[in-house]
Amino acid sequence: MKRTFRILGIVWLLAITAGENVHGQQLPQFSQYMFNGLHINPGYAGYKGEHYLQSTYRSQWVDFPGAPTTFTVTADFSANEGRMGFGASFLSDQMGPAKTNGAMISYAYRIQTGSESFLGFGASGGVVEYAIDGTMFNPNNPDDIDVPQGVVNIFTPNLNTGVFFHMPSFYAGISAYNLVGRNKLADEAISLAYHDVHYYLTAGGLIPLSDAVTFKPSFLVRHANVGPSNVDLNAMLLFMERLWVGASYRTNVKVGQELLPANLSNRNAVAFIMELFALDNLRLGYAYDLQTNVLSGLRNNSHEFSIGYYIAPRKVTMKNPRWF
Repeated sequence: MKRTFRILGIVWLLAITAGENVHGQQLPQFSQYMFNGLHINPGYAGYKGEHYLQSTYRSQWVDFPGAPTTFTVTADFSANEGRMGFGASFLSDQMGPAKTNGAMISYAYRIQTGSESFLGFGASGGVVEYAIDGTMFNPNNPDDIDVPQGVVNIFTPNLNTGVFFHMPSFYAGISAYNLVGRNKLADEAISLAYHDVHYYLTAGGLIPLSDAVTFKPSFLVRHANVGPSNVDLNAMLLFMERLWVGASYRTNVKVGQELLPANLSNRNAVAFIMELFALDNLRLGYAYDLQTNVLSGLRNNSHEFSIGYYIAPRKVTMKNPRWF
C-alpha cells in the first residue's frame, strides 16, 4: 500500500513542477468562485437569502496529457429569514490516474453587526475519497508490483470552517479546509500532500459607476503547506444588473516554502470571466484561463462553465441585491 501511493506523490510533484498551478495544492481552483462562495468558505451558506443550485465544470490545460478536470454540484439554502444557511456540495476532480471525490454538508449562522451588516460562522463536514487507477499507467515492466492492477482507493473524513462578513457594498471572509483526516491517511501510509490544510482569505466590494454600471474589485489569497501560495486580483463590471464581465490575474508567491524551485515564475494565468442572468432565476457563466507560465507556448489553456438556478424566481430589481 505504501509503495502504491508513492505514485500519487510523483503525480502531485509533476503537477507542481510542470504547471506552477494551484492544482499542485490538491484542492481544485475555480475562476468563478466569486459568484459561489461555498467553493472557498462554508460561512457563505445561506448568504444569498434564497435557495440556489449551481454546477460547475472546469477543464484545465486542454489537450495536455493527464490534465485536471473538475465537476461540482452545490446546493445553498437559506432559513430563519437569512440568519441560518445550509449547504451541500459534491466534487469530482481527476488528474491523470489520480481522482478525488468529496461530499460535504455545510451549516452557517450569521449575527447582525449593524443596520445592514452581518457576520456568519460556518462549518462543513463530510468524506473524501482518494483513488488511483492503475490501468492508466503504461509501465516498462507490466509485472511491477509497485503499480496497482486496478483502482485503489481510501476514504477519509473532512472538516472545513469559515467566517464570512458582508454588507450591501463590501464582503470579507477567511476559512480553513482539510482540518481533519490527515491521521487517517498517515495510518494508511498515503502521501500527506493530498490532504493538507488550506487557508483562504478574500474580500471585495461594489462601487457604482453609473445607474447602469457597477464595479466589483476583489482578491483571494490561497495558502497551503505544499506548492506556492496564490493571489487572485479580480475586476468585474456589472451592466444593467444582468451581465457580469471582467478578468482575474492569478500569480503565485513563495511564502516560507524553501523547497520550491528558486526560478519559479510569479506569473501564472489571466482569466476572462462572464456571467449572465439569462432569466430571473437562471445564471450562466464562463471563464477562459490564458496561461502565462511555462505552459503558455503550448496553448493548453482552460475552460470553465457554470450554471446556477434559483429555486424561487429571483427578481433582479429586488431591494439590496446580493451580488457576492
